[in-house]
Amino acid sequence: MTSPRPLLVVDGDSLAHRAYHGLPKTTRDADGRPANMLVGIANMLTTLWDTVGPRTLLTCWDTLTTPTYRHETLSEYQSGREFDRELLEQLDRLPELSESFGWPAAKAAGYEADDFLAAASAGESARGGMTVVVTSDRDSFQLVGDSVSVLLPKRGVVELESVGPTEVVERYGIEPSQVVDFIALRGDPSDKIPGARGIGPVKAAALLAEHGSLDAILAAGRFESEADALRLYREVATMQVDAPLPPLPDADPDWENAARWARDTGLLGVAERLEARA
Repeated sequence: MTSPRPLLVVDGDSLAHRAYHGLPKTTRDADGRPANMLVGIANMLTTLWDTVGPRTLLTCWDTLTTPTYRHETLSEYQSGREFDRELLEQLDRLPELSESFGWPAAKAAGYEADDFLAAASAGESARGGMTVVVTSDRDSFQLVGDSVSVLLPKRGVVELESVGPTEVVERYGIEPSQVVDFIALRGDPSDKIPGARGIGPVKAAALLAEHGSLDAILAAGRFESEADALRLYREVATMQVDAPLPPLPDADPDWENAARWARDTGLLGVAERLEARA
């Protein structure tokens, strides 16, 4: 029987960067190691659990040391990104933090967090359930539908903007099913996807409103010299629903174990808050 509670799927890397830049870098664990990201994520996950009331919480992670097919397909994809050493040091510890609550974590070489968001959403829809995706990445609007909504963090995760099909149309003038075509046409500077020459978001939306899809636009003879590149950009922008997932049974938080992990890790303030809940 399908749970009446939604599956909560969290873009861990997206929230991790918010946590790292949102808390003082002077935050340390008991051994003097950087801990601002760890503290921020522990607080964020707890808040999201209370806010959404899901059947379980899945955190999804990039593997930064291994290129994905996107990097191999488009050499400039996400190029030029550099991260602080202290950010990377904490990032490697975050899946373990999530699992200390008894929640599953998805991470595998060759896949991005985005792909796990897509796979989990598709799987939950197939079983008749609802999914709530938490991410700052607006590419995730391609996942939105009758059974999938996106929560965009505004201030930490205290303020959240809910995005469903209506909000996608209001924001961009396109349907969720057109988002990957929209990205291919408009481009995505943050991911270094160039897009079609001279096409911004307004023109991209207008073309999709007129023709319905990128394939139809190309069939009409538009962008002949760029057609192969635009198809490639769409492929890069498409989240992969075949990403490998851990089992996702219903699981309420194990506050006691999470508190023990936090205390063993030297996050004493986090441990005290979780012990109070346990």
